Amino acid sequence: MKLTGIKVLDLSRFLPGPHLAMMMADHGAEVIKIEDTGNGDPARHIGPQSGGQTVYYRNANRGKKSLSLDLKNAEGRELFLRLAETADVVLETFRPGVVDRLGIGYEIVAARAPQVVYCSISAFGQDGPYRDRPAHDLSVCALAGVASLSVDKDGQPNMPCMPPSDMGGSLMAFAGILMALVGRERTGKGDYLDMSMYDSLVSWTPHIAGKVLAEGRAPHPLSERTQGGAAFYRPYAVKGGGHITLGGSEMKFVTNFLTAMGREDLIEIAKLAPGEPQAPLRDYLNEIFMTKTRDEWSAWFEGRDICFAPVLDLKEAFENEHLRARDMLLHDADGNAHLGIPLKFREEPGVVNMHAPALGADSEEIALGLGFNADDIARLKDQGALRTA
Repeated sequence: MKLTGIKVLDLSRFLPGPHLAMMMADHGAEVIKIEDTGNGDPARHIGPQSGGQTVYYRNANRGKKSLSLDLKNAEGRELFLRLAETADVVLETFRPGVVDRLGIGYEIVAARAPQVVYCSISAFGQDGPYRDRPAHDLSVCALAGVASLSVDKDGQPNMPCMPPSDMGGSLMAFAGILMALVGRERTGKGDYLDMSMYDSLVSWTPHIAGKVLAEGRAPHPLSERTQGGAAFYRPYAVKGGGHITLGGSEMKFVTNFLTAMGREDLIEIAKLAPGEPQAPLRDYLNEIFMTKTRDEWSAWFEGRDICFAPVLDLKEAFENEHLRARDMLLHDADGNAHLGIPLKFREEPGVVNMHAPALGADSEEIALGLGFNADDIARLKDQGALRTA
């Protein structure tokens, strides 16, 4: 696999870091998840469970080993640093400054392991006025201006259905780590990556930042092309409940639909600016879509060159034939569900190791591999510096 031979020390928790490290594990990296000796990653305890683990934890941490360490303990810290000497990547998601206070920051690690690519993912980055603000995804979205872009009919911000700064930070950090590993092939030296969820989210706004950057004013969401202002790029309610979406405002799709409906007179309205100018077209579509159910509209659109999709709930989506054909839902021998691999290489495809480790499951094996003997391990356990499953 593409990342066979790469060793990752994953100090991260919750979603952005663990998901990144899991993607590396799916493609052959050896990933050692380093958790505290108390309760471990909070994701172990969040949400529904199956097979004795939360779905959340399993689907962000499969294929990893678990080393349970007290990094505030000098011997536990030394074990980590010795492990870092054998690693390629160190990933952490503590608040800025925490790893330095623990004695495992980049400068200390790089002094003993100059080959390491060290990645810190934080809400706002390692410097700047917001550096020390506590935040999860919603606060990042708010301060990046993104939470203001999805509003209800009264202009109130909607709760985001997905965590864009979490996943944006994860994916951008993933790219940065791989770039650093490629660069290391040339220089022989690792690097430090300061990855901000905030920066990642801001960088994802070229489609909506035009009014700010060119005209010096904030966009009005309900008048924006991709926020509901374009009649052919928005959801519509249908007969009997539920919704469908029109997802392409290119004129060829508009013409195909309105011609089929015998309403060519509305085509010119679709060429007007998003927002109020397109209101007559939106009113027509609101009315016409209430004449059929979601399934009836799905049948009507079948085979027509028009961007259309029914709004599926998440259960329906996971039962969808396309999702299953793409192997994006897998099951282990015990019937527990796993999300599939989105990166699909023709050569050396990823392989899902569906085992997610119990807290400290691999602590003893890892310590022995670093030269600690049975007496050392017993002493570390007595001190509370090491936990085994």
